[in-house]
Amino acid sequence: MRRILQLLAAVALATPVLPVSAMALPDAKEVPAVANGVQPQAAEEVGTEEKVTALVYPARTATISRPGAWYVKVHLTELTLLPGAEITVSNVDGTEVYRYTADGGLTATPTETGFWAMSITGDTAVVTVHGRGWAAVDKITRGFTAAEFAARPQPMSVCGTNDWRDVVCFRTSNPTEYANTRPVARLLRNGSSLCTGWRVGPNNRMLTNNHCFTSPTGIEVWFNYDCTTCGGTVAATTTKVLASQVLRTNVALDYTLFTVNNFAAIQGFGSITLDTRRPVVGEQMYIVQHPGGQMKKLGLRDSSTTTGFCQVRAVGVNGSSAGADISYMCDTIGGSSGSVVMSRTTHRAIALHHFGGCPNQGVRVELIEPQIRSLL
Repeated sequence: MRRILQLLAAVALATPVLPVSAMALPDAKEVPAVANGVQPQAAEEVGTEEKVTALVYPARTATISRPGAWYVKVHLTELTLLPGAEITVSNVDGTEVYRYTADGGLTATPTETGFWAMSITGDTAVVTVHGRGWAAVDKITRGFTAAEFAARPQPMSVCGTNDWRDVVCFRTSNPTEYANTRPVARLLRNGSSLCTGWRVGPNNRMLTNNHCFTSPTGIEVWFNYDCTTCGGTVAATTTKVLASQVLRTNVALDYTLFTVNNFAAIQGFGSITLDTRRPVVGEQMYIVQHPGGQMKKLGLRDSSTTTGFCQVRAVGVNGSSAGADISYMCDTIGGSSGSVVMSRTTHRAIALHHFGGCPNQGVRVELIEPQIRSLL
């Protein structure tokens, strides 16, 4: 029987992996505000799902490569591991490795037929069984290539010249603003759509939008997904954890407060303090975000203002609730939803970004804070 299974594995691994149509998953992105007060969600994805056929046995490795993809995420099924055995999912050089035993572990998202492993940054995932056991990879999600991103419709929330830059560009010139980029993370949702989230307060608490998610299942949280050089293309070492529990979520103010697994791994990235006052028109501000799934950007400059900096344009703007938002012309695109809007006066959070459309909008933090104060 073992010989037959090994032959099947060899055939499966030699068979080309054929993509299937992209799965239409619920969206998690900016919502353009319109005049009648309705904020429809426009569809946008950053990756696609494919069926694959790959069996993995001891001393047998399945290598799944999608040239140009910026991540690969595998689904494991038919997992059988005897005592002491484990399966690893890693990148080619072994610098990013996730280990799983029969129970999956904290970096696995269970499904009815198996589990999704944590995504691997880059275009290749290597799946290996160590010890006695076997598994099958039956599907993957993978990030769009640069060409696929370029083919998407142009964003409607970049207001004139695109003024955001890699966060590392500000490390020397704006050290306070740069320090406040550290607690901001990229959220990969169900392997193909995304938002931004950020640590709030010293405990295991994070904020994003209600329209990003209301259930933690399948939500990856990526810290330090930053470019290593200003204007470069190489990502820093990224720490990934899974969302654990939704503590409170609210449609009217479009927020979700949640926790993560393995909090110790991300605690060192620091946290952001909420500003409990009403923002002031003309106040300088900045947005820390992962627009379109890109490495983290800082929206600090705005070429349309006399000061050259982003600033609060209006307060009391209609959003998910009447009068609940502030507006600004600081550049954002899909994937920026859930980003923190910071005051340059207090360097505290004044809004939770959620709408695009130039002007763009964020929910006022002083309205959210009373609802979550007891949970922080």
